[in-house]
Amino acid sequence: MTVFEDFITTMNGFLWGPPMMIILLGFGIVSTFYLGFPQLSKIKLGWDHSFGQLFNRDRTNKAGSMSSFQSLATAVAAQVGTGNIGGVAGAILTGGPGAVFWMWITAILGMATIFVEAVLAQRYRQTRGGELVAGPAFYLRKGLEERGMAGLGKILAAIFAVLIILALGLVGNAVQSNSIASVMTEAFGIPSIAIGITLAIVGALIFIGGMERIGKFAEMIVPIMALIYLISAIAMLVKFNDQIIPVLKLIFTSAFSTKAVSGGVIGYTIRTAIRYGIARGLFSNEAGMGSTPNSHGVADVKHPVIQGSVAMIGVFIDTLIVCTATAVTILVSNANNVALEKGYEGAQVTMQAFALGFGDLGSKFLAIALLFFAFTTVIGWYYFGEANIKYLFNSKLVLRVYQILVGIFIILGTVLNIGMIWELADMMNGLMVIPNVIGLFILIRQAKKILVDYDNQVKLGQDLYYEYPYEKLENMDREF
Repeated sequence: MTVFEDFITTMNGFLWGPPMMIILLGFGIVSTFYLGFPQLSKIKLGWDHSFGQLFNRDRTNKAGSMSSFQSLATAVAAQVGTGNIGGVAGAILTGGPGAVFWMWITAILGMATIFVEAVLAQRYRQTRGGELVAGPAFYLRKGLEERGMAGLGKILAAIFAVLIILALGLVGNAVQSNSIASVMTEAFGIPSIAIGITLAIVGALIFIGGMERIGKFAEMIVPIMALIYLISAIAMLVKFNDQIIPVLKLIFTSAFSTKAVSGGVIGYTIRTAIRYGIARGLFSNEAGMGSTPNSHGVADVKHPVIQGSVAMIGVFIDTLIVCTATAVTILVSNANNVALEKGYEGAQVTMQAFALGFGDLGSKFLAIALLFFAFTTVIGWYYFGEANIKYLFNSKLVLRVYQILVGIFIILGTVLNIGMIWELADMMNGLMVIPNVIGLFILIRQAKKILVDYDNQVKLGQDLYYEYPYEKLENMDREF
């Protein structure tokens, strides 16, 4: 096992070194300027279509699709998980308080990245078994084929589809169940294996309901869980209000420290702050990974730019609101330093923060919050894997096998070592980025063309319309 662990660690050192940082931040910068700062110009559009539909219960979607809000809720369900609780804590412990700043930068630039992903997912979506399916595998395949690179498109699409099934549907869901088990066992004394079996059974009941049940589940649970968590974080800030300004100063000064600065037991440098800030930021908001386009692409909207704008709201909620709430809660309570002394990891650090604020009640609250955060992520990640199972096989039998494997990995995740699982998840996420970002760089002109089309229609006062060229395509040649 030592050889395997050394291999994973070495791979992560390469994947999450300067090249990956340059690729992710680079595409975020390119798309921000090339598309005219959609984070600013389209944020209101995204907000209106996100929450305007939340209270519109009379709206009906066309068969085999989700509403714009359901797609966002499914994406946020996947985004808001252990990355927001355990991942943020891990970033602070290993990269120092400055890692929080680099998570913010990743999110701001990632909003432009995810805009491109969602627009392309809408453009190249298809129909399988009467339901829409979308995501990078589809826009890599058909988008590159349109550009005269059919061979490259097939290869990249196949690689991405396999990676996302392994990275999120299997390994990623083991991460989620691991974090749930660690805090539920500590807070309530429930055996880990019992937690794993329960999660697998409840998850299966949702999985077998398909897109419709997944969308309704996310639409119902996500807003409630996010609101309750934010209220609790605000209560922590009120309790430790004298530490808010010092903590904000610490985040900014640590982000640009050129030499090791004491951070409790260990020292941190700007390199570690950037490395873990970007890695955990990506794991949390998933911009550039190619995961959330699988849900944004199936939204029933009049134009792809609408859902591209909605997708940006997901990153804003995930990182700039929820992750920030977790980070500041940990730092104002000094839980990071306490955790280093006691040897706590991941979500246990955030649990320690709430315990310092509200005692045993705080610990139990965090455990329940993580249960909902991580379980909704399990549902979202399962769905992302399902979309790519349909791309590769388009077989109900294979889909059933996938559902069983997800359940097995959920159970295994509750009894495995958390450090190794996080490292493996980081490696798989890094590998996923590569084929997706290659495609994004090639297809960004298509996203720009779609954006110009939307702006022109709005200027002319026309009723929004977009013709989806592949939506009725039921089958695709899947020779690789």
